[in-house]
Amino acid sequence: MDSNASPDLTGFQNLSGLVFDIKRYAINDGPGIRIVVFLKGCNLNCVWCHNPEGISPKQERMYAQSKCIRCGTCVAACPEQAIVLTEEGIVTDTSLCNLTGLCAAVCPTTALEMTGQPMTVDEIMTEIEKERVFMEQSGGGVTFSGGEPLMHPDLLIQLLDACKMCGIHTAVDTAGLANTAILLEVAKRTDLFLFDLKMMDPERHHKWTGVTNEKILENLKTLAETGAHIIIRIPLIGGINDDADNISETARFVADLSGENKAVNLLPYHKIAQTKYTKLGKPDDFQLLNEPDKEAQERAVEIFHGYGIKANIG
Repeated sequence: MDSNASPDLTGFQNLSGLVFDIKRYAINDGPGIRIVVFLKGCNLNCVWCHNPEGISPKQERMYAQSKCIRCGTCVAACPEQAIVLTEEGIVTDTSLCNLTGLCAAVCPTTALEMTGQPMTVDEIMTEIEKERVFMEQSGGGVTFSGGEPLMHPDLLIQLLDACKMCGIHTAVDTAGLANTAILLEVAKRTDLFLFDLKMMDPERHHKWTGVTNEKILENLKTLAETGAHIIIRIPLIGGINDDADNISETARFVADLSGENKAVNLLPYHKIAQTKYTKLGKPDDFQLLNEPDKEAQERAVEIFHGYGIKANIG
């Protein structure tokens, strides 16, 4: 297809959804140089989540106290009088705030910002098309992430269809908790799945993510049986899921999946998201978990290799 062509979306409903970020020049979310579209809303609530602003399916407001110059512009702009200026910065009465975003729009230092921008398929595809030259030169494409993109099946399927019409490589980054029929419809349109596995024990999984994992594991098995291209991604958290028992059980499960052995990316936990929780007004929700030590990382790689599975750190 002509690299300058836009998809013919005639007959499409041009659905819309909340996008909380668009990352350009991404090199860790699939092959080549990619654009990653983050859809808002997730049905897991992992305590180590690096994108807490993507968990809620609704718009949210983030506040960086360190950037606030206490000018009072937001106070004057708030139609609900929900904001009070104090010596420490602003305080918001959440019972009055209706998230109009007017305060963020007038903030001169972007101490206030809204997370979750409504975007249509047309608008998202316009942003994707801007990166076509980089995608084509590098063998890249677009990755739909989140949050959990499978929570927005109609929007996701329409985006995947539009990308396919443009000859753009597609990847879906998912934790796999979805209706199986939806997953299979998405699979028909997706070139690559980045499938997250947190841990194998269902009770531990529930403790740390808010849900059990039976459906996730069932969906991964079903997806593998379709012959889909899958890369397994495992967040590695010290003292949570980096123990030899969990890694061994995970390796056995992955080795038993249909088709060729799946590549595994081990993603060591780091603490860069702490400020995001503070901006969301949820500092206590962020637990200071431990980064896995080098020994645990090397042990995990060796365990996977023992099952004939190629595992890389990062």
